[in-house]
Amino acid sequence: MKSLKVVFLGTPEFAKTSLEAIHQSHHQVVGVVTVADKASGRGQKINQSPVKIYASENNLPVFQPEKLRNPEFLEELRKLEADVFVVVAFRMMPKVLFEMPKMGTFNLHASLLPDYRGAAPINYAVINGEETTGATTFFINEKIDEGNILLQEELVILQDENAGSLHDRLMGMGSELVVKTLDGLAENAIEEKPQPQVENPKNAYKIFKEDTKINWDAPSKTVHQFILGMSPYPAAFTTLKIEDEEKGLKIFNGRFELSDHGKYSSTLEISKHEFKIYTEDGIYYPLELQLEGKKRMMVKDFLNGFRNFEDISLKDD
Repeated sequence: MKSLKVVFLGTPEFAKTSLEAIHQSHHQVVGVVTVADKASGRGQKINQSPVKIYASENNLPVFQPEKLRNPEFLEELRKLEADVFVVVAFRMMPKVLFEMPKMGTFNLHASLLPDYRGAAPINYAVINGEETTGATTFFINEKIDEGNILLQEELVILQDENAGSLHDRLMGMGSELVVKTLDGLAENAIEEKPQPQVENPKNAYKIFKEDTKINWDAPSKTVHQFILGMSPYPAAFTTLKIEDEEKGLKIFNGRFELSDHGKYSSTLEISKHEFKIYTEDGIYYPLELQLEGKKRMMVKDFLNGFRNFEDISLKDD
């Protein structure tokens, strides 16, 4: 089978797995483009992206341009004479970059396009209670996640699966799909197809802090799926009022039961043995959580940290 010369562009762990799969295949990685190293934390420690770390450990040429339109950077890439660029979890690319290789530039997206275009397809698939999702490889064009489809593969979402677990399963499946796509392009065995026109496509917009607040007035299943879809990152939260102090409470997991309880939504009942919050049609029981300023813990350990439960309530909006 013909070997393709590949330039890989990506940053997080999700991308690193695809880079590793390509590097271990018969295709040749001639260059890796990733985000610049950044200082963070109290000690301003320099952090490298997972893609940078893998590339460096395997002696792959690494490029970390501040600007993707930098003429010197673009010229260096041209000299590599790559057949194709592969993009996984990277930033927006200018036309001058994605049109550079003779076979084009394709992207791996963690959904079955055209559904869930955007930055957070895995989170929203869980939040919306989808039974299936998948991965898509498609040629990049000037519109976000709207290029012609190359290959797609479906994945069943498990019951009570959170975004973190689904992320890891899609990461492995997606890396295999990337190599399959390279193999197909090498043999001219893939017929690219325009994405279907959908009147009301499901979107996966970037998630901001204000989007992670739990709405306890929603049905129990909706609350449950929202918490799973935000877990473990960025994490769904609510606000507790402890005595006169407000503290954020992240909830990572829990269970619910339907109940004609006749109580107001967002009513909290907490004791040494139980923590429950009433929803529109039932009761939600947090099982794994993290109080602001504390470590993540199970609900039993959380409850053991309090003596006076009468001073704890949910903050009113």
